[in-house]
Amino acid sequence: MDRPLYVLLVEDEPLECQEMVKQIETASDIVLMGITNNTIKAIEYVTNSMPDAIILDLELHKGHGNGLSFLESLRKMELPAPIYVLVTTNNMSHVTHESAREMGADFIIVKKQTDYSAKVVVDFLCSIKNIIQSNRKVIKNIERADTPEEKQKNIMSMIITELDRIGIAPNAIGRNYLIDGIKLVMDGQTEKVYAAISALYNKTDTSIERAMQNAISRAWKTSHIDDLERYYTARINSSKGAPTGLEFIYYYAEKIKNEYKR
Repeated sequence: MDRPLYVLLVEDEPLECQEMVKQIETASDIVLMGITNNTIKAIEYVTNSMPDAIILDLELHKGHGNGLSFLESLRKMELPAPIYVLVTTNNMSHVTHESAREMGADFIIVKKQTDYSAKVVVDFLCSIKNIIQSNRKVIKNIERADTPEEKQKNIMSMIITELDRIGIAPNAIGRNYLIDGIKLVMDGQTEKVYAAISALYNKTDTSIERAMQNAISRAWKTSHIDDLERYYTARINSSKGAPTGLEFIYYYAEKIKNEYKR
């Protein structure tokens, strides 16, 4: 079965909401994910749930905000995929309609037209469901290149997450050395890793290696075995009982590099 179209309804007229809900419930390929008469709540819905389409009333006299301000807020958001906005309104102003289109409205249906009904709105969305979803897939599959600053920030976050998962203590002296070692290897440092780290901290290679090993060994002694086996899948020498500093660094450098690419 095809994925249904997930729709957010932004409307302040109770009877209109009831009729729209009724029509959506009878349609097999549309799912109503939320109803609100508040544009702030509508932005929260978009942020948290990313609907495929929005049915938007421009004049929310019984709610909060208005459709034009919502469209402006929506336009400023960095969305991972476009959201189709279908405006329904009693407003007949061509200037207002043109403003709505310039702000991102994809289609406008005037409620005062003789053949208007909630069924007309729902049927229209059903008729273009595949086009809406196809357009979202195309945009979503376009990779956005991170800036160098964003890349470093994201990689650092991934490294910290991985160390936290296996219990490398935040207060362990070797933790920062391990982080720097992973980053160095990811950046192409394949030899003399200890020497490169020691140069950063003005420490001896031996003290760097010892602090790393202490942090790793402590984690392997205190963390739950299920967490260790789940998040560190490389083979460990049974006589050692824990990975060496270099084994640990190379493993996570490769793991995080592959995950970042995905």
